[in-house]
Amino acid sequence: MKTLKFYFKDCNKNGYCLGAYNFINMETLKAICEGCQKSQSPAIVSVSEGALEYMGENFVKPLFDSAKKTYKLPIFLHLDHGKSFEVCKKAIDLGFDSVMIDGSALPFDENVKLTKKVVNYAHKKGVPVEAELGVLAGIEDTVRADKNIYTDPQKAKEFVEKTCCDTLAVAIGTSHGAYKYHGEQKLRFDILKKIEKEIPNTPLVLHGASSVPQQYVQQINAYGGDLQGAVGIPEKLLHTACTKHHIYKINCDTDIRLANMATLRKDLRENPKNFDIRKPNLLAMEEISNMIADKNKRVFHNSKRI
Repeated sequence: MKTLKFYFKDCNKNGYCLGAYNFINMETLKAICEGCQKSQSPAIVSVSEGALEYMGENFVKPLFDSAKKTYKLPIFLHLDHGKSFEVCKKAIDLGFDSVMIDGSALPFDENVKLTKKVVNYAHKKGVPVEAELGVLAGIEDTVRADKNIYTDPQKAKEFVEKTCCDTLAVAIGTSHGAYKYHGEQKLRFDILKKIEKEIPNTPLVLHGASSVPQQYVQQINAYGGDLQGAVGIPEKLLHTACTKHHIYKINCDTDIRLANMATLRKDLRENPKNFDIRKPNLLAMEEISNMIADKNKRVFHNSKRI
């Protein structure tokens, strides 16, 4: 089966990217895998620090191993937004396929020092490391920032040279959460081009890149929710990022949460006598899997790449 490092190169060579889909339980993991099976797509399945704590560290890897054995897909277990050396080491020791050390909130030199420490440990175990330079606004689990700080292309080159990280998450206008824009929806492709010129051999990553499908926002609001003004990254911008640039991985967490919550809210409201959570969960899993298969085909351009 193809390795993650194979996709580092093949994505950029052939104009597609991997979806990095966050899971928080068995249901979301199965839904992600079923969506990728429908589109015949490789994928990264990510676990945040919050999700690792929620599920319990001893549950995550066995769940993933079971999914990989069942679906026989090139899927890779990734730690998303590790904030310390200790949590990255824990994920590596548990058998994760890759880890992200997020020192983006630190001063440049401290980010370099922390990232290099994780890289030194991970590479001894054959595990690739994603790092981040620049800051994304918004909220996702333990990640919080009030405003974007775009990635400096020259600093990106220096950072990669000093840390030897395998991939780099960059800030070009995406943001965490369901409220990504209050004005013009755009990405700074001009900055991205400069980054690519400075580090042409480094696969790049976009965080905070959910498209926030409006049908889910409307459904959540219609069934008792309050997500007024929620808006995401236009899919055409994401498609350009992964087909015309060196973006090998685009993170998608919020869209899964929205599809899940929209389906659960609707079914629980319409079937008040039901007390079997399996019924609405199965509907939510089907909705998530269909969304992911569609996103893989239309936006990430990675169908039939296994």
